[in-house]
Amino acid sequence: VQLVESGGGLVQAGGSLRLSCAASGRTFTSFTMGWFRQAPGKEREFVAVISWSGGSTLYADSVKGRFTISRGNAKNTVYLQMNSLKPEDTAVYYCAADPTRSFTIRRDDYAYWGQGTQVTVSS
Repeated sequence: VQLVESGGGLVQAGGSLRLSCAASGRTFTSFTMGWFRQAPGKEREFVAVISWSGGSTLYADSVKGRFTISRGNAKNTVYLQMNSLKPEDTAVYYCAADPTRSFTIRRDDYAYWGQGTQVTVSS
């Protein structure tokens, strides 16, 4: 089981980035998929979640209206479109997979994690 994130980088405030997470090793079509982030000196926090069908999404208040989570047609890829980025969005972003259909925002409910991708937003 492997999750691989890509798409991070350095961007100016107000800019956009699109993160991708490719899942392999199992069929993830029935998994809840989430994005979390961890800034230096802080705990890993929930960003967004999408249900196994792609029909339901939920966002942290801090990113609502700016970020969009989606799944690829094959359901083994999940994306995070990030617009209107702010310096406080700077963090390592992690993709995570929950093998149940609990549609959870709890970090501990996710069984599989990627290695993370760095997003840095300059002011």
